[in-house]
Amino acid sequence: MGAAALVLGVFPPQPLAAQSAAENDLDALVQVEILDGGQKADGTYVGALRLTLQEGWKTYWRAPGDAGIPPQFTWRGSRNVGALSMTWPAPEVFSTSGYQTIGYHDQLVLPIEIIPENPGRPVRLKGRMELGICKDVCVPSELSFDHQLDSDAGRNPAIVAAIASRPFSAREAGVSATTCRLKPTKYGIEVEARITMPSAGGTEVAVIEPGSPYLYAGSTSAIRHGATLVATTEFLPASSGTIAALDRSQLRITVLGQKHAADISGCAAG
Repeated sequence: MGAAALVLGVFPPQPLAAQSAAENDLDALVQVEILDGGQKADGTYVGALRLTLQEGWKTYWRAPGDAGIPPQFTWRGSRNVGALSMTWPAPEVFSTSGYQTIGYHDQLVLPIEIIPENPGRPVRLKGRMELGICKDVCVPSELSFDHQLDSDAGRNPAIVAAIASRPFSAREAGVSATTCRLKPTKYGIEVEARITMPSAGGTEVAVIEPGSPYLYAGSTSAIRHGATLVATTEFLPASSGTIAALDRSQLRITVLGQKHAADISGCAAG
């Protein structure tokens, strides 16, 4: 089956019980700062958002799991930003009230690389991050930041460590083949990914992301059969009545294990 277009019409699940950030002293729960990492030889600026969480609180990865709140970013007000990319450190898997969520506790350093629109001119990184921070309850929160990056800054150990903790690439993880089967369901489309790779260690958790803002994934099951990890999920519409196309080349599969994580881009028909 090739790329599939389906009319999908259900709503995503709601997050865990939440209370507004106004009911909490947000500054005491989470703080944000921008770290400088200087400028590379090709002119690319290196920086990072560092979130520091109060003890016992956690926040979420870009794919937060069964009941987490996905982070969203707005860069309005930034200056001289031609292109921007983020490197997510490998996250942890949490089990809370029967839900599996994926994210970080204590601290998250999120490296950012910025290609200036006009080389040689200053880069200003301004915007806000919408996120959920959770303990016994989840608090939808919004953090603002505004910082002119320092082109003369040296290598920042916190940024270097965060980049080093990213998931392995498919090649680094020893992935030799990845295929995906697509099957229409009552409300969406099921994806079964078969990944030939050595074990990432312990109980492996797989996440399949659709590569489309019009779809979201339900829970992903993963089971290993010898050298092959089989991961299955169902994609559903992000809003009622959405016509969604699913392209295998845009799928992103992350395998989280006790030894390491693996980041796999795209899959072949299988």
